[in-house]
Amino acid sequence: MKNAAIALAVGAALAGIQFSAKAEVPAPVDQPYQGNIQLHVDATDLSHRIFNITEVIPAKPGQMTLLYPSWIPGHHSPTGPIDKVAGFEFKANGKVLAWERDAGNVNAFHIDVPKGANKVDVSFKFLSPQNRGQGRVVMTPEMLNLQWNTVALYPAGYYTRQIPVDSCVTLPKDWHYATALENKSSKGNSYCFKTIDFENLVDSPMFAGKYYKRVDLNPGADTPVHLNVFADRAKDLDISDEGLKAHRELVQQMYKLYGAHHYNHYDFLLALTDKLGGIGLEHHRSSENSAKQDYFTKWDKSWLGRDLLAHEFNHSWDGKYRRPAELWTPTYNQVKRDMGLWVYEGQTQFWGYIVSARSGLMSQDNTMDMLALLGATYDKGRPGMQWRTILDTTNDPTIAQRSPLAFRNYQMSEDYYQGGQLIWYAVDAKLRNLTNNKVSVNDFAKAFFGVHPGAWDINTYTFDDVVATLNGLQQYDWATFINARLKGHVNLSDSLKDQGWQLVYNDTPSAAVKAMEDRYKRVDFTYSLGFSTNKKGELSDVLWDSQAFNAGLSPSMTLIAVNGESYKAELLQDAVTDAKDSKAPIELLVKDFDQYRTIKIDYHQGLKYPHLVRIEQQPDYLSQILKPL
Repeated sequence: MKNAAIALAVGAALAGIQFSAKAEVPAPVDQPYQGNIQLHVDATDLSHRIFNITEVIPAKPGQMTLLYPSWIPGHHSPTGPIDKVAGFEFKANGKVLAWERDAGNVNAFHIDVPKGANKVDVSFKFLSPQNRGQGRVVMTPEMLNLQWNTVALYPAGYYTRQIPVDSCVTLPKDWHYATALENKSSKGNSYCFKTIDFENLVDSPMFAGKYYKRVDLNPGADTPVHLNVFADRAKDLDISDEGLKAHRELVQQMYKLYGAHHYNHYDFLLALTDKLGGIGLEHHRSSENSAKQDYFTKWDKSWLGRDLLAHEFNHSWDGKYRRPAELWTPTYNQVKRDMGLWVYEGQTQFWGYIVSARSGLMSQDNTMDMLALLGATYDKGRPGMQWRTILDTTNDPTIAQRSPLAFRNYQMSEDYYQGGQLIWYAVDAKLRNLTNNKVSVNDFAKAFFGVHPGAWDINTYTFDDVVATLNGLQQYDWATFINARLKGHVNLSDSLKDQGWQLVYNDTPSAAVKAMEDRYKRVDFTYSLGFSTNKKGELSDVLWDSQAFNAGLSPSMTLIAVNGESYKAELLQDAVTDAKDSKAPIELLVKDFDQYRTIKIDYHQGLKYPHLVRIEQQPDYLSQILKPL
């Protein structure tokens, strides 16, 4: 090995190649950076979907490391799209500099700044996905989503909040844009923004496009809140009076819940599109959201998923301002620890449903249907709870990064959202029960998140802080109560019983089931046969240890025939219904790779869909919490 190293060095010398000692990525310090980064993004290359980036980064002679953001807040995992950047060029004093990627950190780039240089000129390209197979599409002929973490390098060795940035963007001609950034100047179709630190630059993405409408959601308020809508087609911007009223009420219900807000202005960014990739991502003073094109134009029918804006808005309090201590790091390239997501996402999921019902984004009945589906998931639809805990699923953003899973119901994945949601229903019921219905999670929300009005820094907390706030409302062994659900193997759907509602199953699909089947083009037999399938008969999830699973069905298979007839969803539904009065099994012909098999399922209990019914002898806490404040 020694001789090989000598030979390599000699060969390199003869070839005129210079090797410098490898630099270490410096640890960040909490002190101001030596000047402002000048960042410009050209977002006009719609044909190739390429963002062209130039940066001027103040520098001193010597070794320097530049970082491409990796751990992006809200993603909860190292998802920075380093695979999408190319064409790096670094210059100083007009000369091109050699660069080297860190062997142990692919998001770090080492350069040597020459003597006499006080800045480094950087250029590179962000090659955004051409289709969904390459990732989320962020540029289409009608609109784009500019996320600053994808188009910027920043110097290692400093807290990102200490690195000031002057940012500019050039957009296609006659396009409009919306962002939480504040305007400084414009010239033609180029726009520049007021200086902001790198941490908050990344937290202030942009939507831009041809078809745009801006609506004031809190007219006359000292702190503006706007809904910025971009669409594939101009006609989809037609907002009904009912739709506008519900979005304005969303703001008011959130203010009544918390009693304070944590921004100097807020901008909802909403894309109504079938082309731009779907998104729901929180930020302190804005949120990125997408919905179907008919979100407003078919208001009565488009309710499914309308809790998204409530969810992301809630994150301004829960997740952005108050943040689990392990989820805050000084830079975007240090590991975040996700164990606090049962509050960050779980309680936000809880309030997303509730505030949507309170504001009219979803009806009370639709919300109850969604809660029935939620309860059924943890009553019968998560056999993985026998071996895994909700707390352990907080590791899933790093483990699976939302990739498809063979048996999601058994493996589980990011169940801190829905499982965490049910934990908070249990907390609410216990608070009400202990205080004769005088204290609820409404009070926790105000005490924990509604502090320091107007502040939009980051206020971290721990598990013990959550427990202490609950004890401040009502003394109880809250740590044991929460951990039994967070770290235990319990039926989380029991929290709906505690709220005064019983989960039942019958053969009538709820409006939520129908809406999901229509939206996702699938048919749900989860709580009867034990699987769901699309209209083509392609199986998706097969419930672990269900009738279907034990008969030999797998998510890799396709249904070809039912009881000897070509597969149709309606035919299978009829077969399940008819089997109630028959002792004969249901016969399914399935295709598995290039083989065909007949699988018999001996099931005779009919179709089953979840619903909630009142437990008359118990207080009805659930109806109370869904009422507007």
